[in-house]
Amino acid sequence: MTARRTTLKALAASLALGLAFGTTVANAQDKGLVGVAMPTKSSTRWISDGNSMVAALAAKGYKADLQYAEDDIPNQLAQIENMITKGAKVLVIAAIDGTTLTNVLQKAADKGIKIISYDRLIVGSKNVDYYATFDNFQVGVLQAQSLEKALGLKEGKGPFNIELFGGSADDNNAFFFYDGAMSVLDPYIKSGKLVVRSKQTGMQKVATLRWDGQVAQARMENLLSAYYGKDKVHAVLSPYDGLSIGIISALKGVGYGGAGQPMPFVSGQDAEVPSVKSIIRKEQYSTIFKDTRELAKVTANMVDAVMSGKQPEINDTKTYNNKVKVVPSYLLKPVAVDLSNYKQVLIGSGYIKEEQLK
Repeated sequence: MTARRTTLKALAASLALGLAFGTTVANAQDKGLVGVAMPTKSSTRWISDGNSMVAALAAKGYKADLQYAEDDIPNQLAQIENMITKGAKVLVIAAIDGTTLTNVLQKAADKGIKIISYDRLIVGSKNVDYYATFDNFQVGVLQAQSLEKALGLKEGKGPFNIELFGGSADDNNAFFFYDGAMSVLDPYIKSGKLVVRSKQTGMQKVATLRWDGQVAQARMENLLSAYYGKDKVHAVLSPYDGLSIGIISALKGVGYGGAGQPMPFVSGQDAEVPSVKSIIRKEQYSTIFKDTRELAKVTANMVDAVMSGKQPEINDTKTYNNKVKVVPSYLLKPVAVDLSNYKQVLIGSGYIKEEQLK
């Protein structure tokens, strides 16, 4: 009898669990569809963002329609149109070009769909409800401060030669990264402690379309050929790891990193595995860690609040003007990473596993 009672209890518990599980699935379906538009799979960073968004939304009971546009603007527009047709209640969009979405967002707004701009600000549209990102100006500050520290500029060392790279001019974030970096570097340039031998400054001259590492490599090769015959470059401001890899390839191609010709200090962003390996090899000097898992959680919280008729948590109502309105935003804190702290910050947080770096 005891064994039978135990079996019956186990069966009852199992049925209860099954019913509970079934209810959870039903609730998840009832909570609605969220469209998640990502720019490209060519960067491991965006793959991580997409996976994190799907997981964070699922944890709150939402189904995600995740699409990657492979840096093709018409493709992203078509994907967003399809999400609207499928009945998405909220759109989470990391735009390829933040200026191209005005019409499709109006279609979404006409259907009562809320829009959350993800990491990259969508500009020129009144229909951007919220923005989730990192403190992008601070990203640039940290990049420049890493070079400032490496060169010993605060201690009065110099002069040093530096070249500047910017991100894609169709990405609003690129201007924040550049402006943040120049807030640190410009005083040293004006005092002569830093010398831009190419005289190429300002986003009009230093931008890198689509954040393309090959474009950055080609430009670095041209800079080295034109301005650094006898002179040496000591530092390179790079706003993104994918560009840094290309820049370093150009530098290695003319002997930097070899005997008697140390590698210049090169910054980066996103803590991508190839660049962390490069930091370990003492090629790239630094990167900026932006925990996309946390960004996904913040965004999922925004989605849940909007779907529940509540006000999402925001911590910035002044910084991000998209040329039509100031978009209420939530900004997360970036972290500078170099050889001294990558284990603690990246491996310690579980963002990267130690075996990935072997």
